[in-house]
Amino acid sequence: MAKTRDNATEKSDDDAPRLAQFESSVAELETLVEALESGDVSLEEALGKFERGVTLARQCQTLLKNAELRVDQLLADSDGERVASFDSLEESESSRASD
Repeated sequence: MAKTRDNATEKSDDDAPRLAQFESSVAELETLVEALESGDVSLEEALGKFERGVTLARQCQTLLKNAELRVDQLLADSDGERVASFDSLEESESSRASD
């Protein structure tokens, strides 16, 4: 009889490739930014690096948004109430800081 894995172990195994993808994308973005800031690239190279950076940034935003949604689901009340989104929390913190 084959052993089955519990959901927690299965979820963490599923997250590993996404985490690795996120971390490598951020590292590549940092390299692109350094190259662009150095000014030692041609205009054509700079445009290519910028285009790649935009693609990577969008991928990272998607991964972060998905992580945020998972956190919201994990923190949801047992009554089915949804917790406040991170955006709402940031807005309330920034309005308190400006008071």
